Amino acid sequence: MIVLKNHSMKRVLRFGGAVAFLGFASTASAIDGPQIIKENCLLCHSETGKAEAPFTRISEQRKTPEGWQTTINRMKSQRGLKIKPEHERVLIKYLADNQGLAPAETAGLRYVLEREPNVIEQDVPEHVAGTCTGCHSSARSGLQRRTQDEWEKLIHFHMGQIPSIEFLAGHRDRPWFQIATSETSVKLGEGYPLVTKAWDDWKATPKASLKGDWVMSGHMPDKGDFTATVSVMNSQQKDDYVLLINGHYADGSKLSGSGSAKVFTGYEWRGAVVINGRKMRQVFAASADGTELSGRMFLKNDDVMGGKVTAMKAGKAETVVSVSPAYIKQGSSQTLVIGGANLSKKVSLGSGITVEKVISQSADRLVVQVKAAKDAAVGLRSLKVGSDSLENSVAVYDSVARVEVTPSESIARIGGNGGLIPKQKSIYRAVGYAAGADGKAGTEDDIRLGYMPANWSLKPFDAVAEEEHDLKYAGAIDAKGIFTPGDAGLNPERKMSTNNVGNLAVVGTVKEGDAAVAGEAHLLVTVQDFVKELIQ
Repeated sequence: MIVLKNHSMKRVLRFGGAVAFLGFASTASAIDGPQIIKENCLLCHSETGKAEAPFTRISEQRKTPEGWQTTINRMKSQRGLKIKPEHERVLIKYLADNQGLAPAETAGLRYVLEREPNVIEQDVPEHVAGTCTGCHSSARSGLQRRTQDEWEKLIHFHMGQIPSIEFLAGHRDRPWFQIATSETSVKLGEGYPLVTKAWDDWKATPKASLKGDWVMSGHMPDKGDFTATVSVMNSQQKDDYVLLINGHYADGSKLSGSGSAKVFTGYEWRGAVVINGRKMRQVFAASADGTELSGRMFLKNDDVMGGKVTAMKAGKAETVVSVSPAYIKQGSSQTLVIGGANLSKKVSLGSGITVEKVISQSADRLVVQVKAAKDAAVGLRSLKVGSDSLENSVAVYDSVARVEVTPSESIARIGGNGGLIPKQKSIYRAVGYAAGADGKAGTEDDIRLGYMPANWSLKPFDAVAEEEHDLKYAGAIDAKGIFTPGDAGLNPERKMSTNNVGNLAVVGTVKEGDAAVAGEAHLLVTVQDFVKELIQ
């Protein structure tokens, strides 16, 4: 759900819990999408006789795979639709492929598809902020395209489905319905029209096969950074793939698994994998040429527990995809874990940095010890391995000037305690910065050092939180920066037997010798999220 921060129109989004995910069973069927619509949907919709828009309402919209899944879910729950599971999968695939969104149209809004927790939405259109984001994210509006008439019908649907919408927070003292129909629907039609050049261009773009060998890198909160090789093989149906995954976490422990993936709209990768016995989901976007994947991978039933992932197709030449950690202090040695494929031992980081030794080498990772001279130039360096390189991927620094805890604003949700809704955690990482040429921390020329190990602690956010003993009851944070909230339900130990919500500050402290630099973030521990949606 969404928490409105009173000091601005920015909103903190929190995606969590176990929600339905797109099916991965074979879509083999003798029936195609249009025929499924004719057999299941024409009680309410009708055929138009137009080849470019054959069905009323349905043909006047474009959505992501999750968007079409949401629509079908609503038709089943509210309109009595009965459809075979195998036909439902075929229909979602057909609609997403033929009435989806182009890569350019989902750019900047993918966090809601990837279920990235604690995102602060930026630059929310004024008409959306004033009308739509009282109930859901701005991204939900931006991840669909409709005709002008369809946007107006959507407003009427909301009014008919939720008659009390005019009295929700922010709508009570103004004519919400009049504004929504006369202004908001017009702006939505102009900003998110059905017909766009981006979609026309994408439809005309040849779609690349994603079959082949890949090198992948990412992060799991409880396991750390990882690198892996991924073999992607064709399944029985077009755009269905089988995956084999083998790699290592940064500490050297092995990572292995397998699974399947389905690609919608020519680039929307949705994967279901089991890695080291844990069921996980992948929401990636493929590049137009089919050589890169980027997105997020997370636990099936705990989508907060996940992280960003990037992957590149591997050929015979060296391919470098990651390096961890991403910093070296002047005058000190550092062990770097380099992820990629076909990695040679020829490593270079430029003047002032020498490779002391190669610690280990395997198909997907190269571990080397390097040393920076005392007078090595402070700043970003490119890492070169054989013939490939990562530009500006490693920072040389003199000292840590400040620490930024991410996310800066976050929420966690109480749960468990015998209830049906599990606790929803919050994950923190510490980003170090060195002062730039001006020698001052917190200015534009600061040098980002990347994620650094930190000691984690909590404290009351304000005087009220201290008086209410929020620190005692709201939850705890572990050594990996994973915050677990308290139990749901009334607590007789608290004032008026209230529940275990709280208002806390998260403190991440980076130690460097005798020096310690700390950063803080705001954490609101609140009640359960009772509504689970594919797109918040």
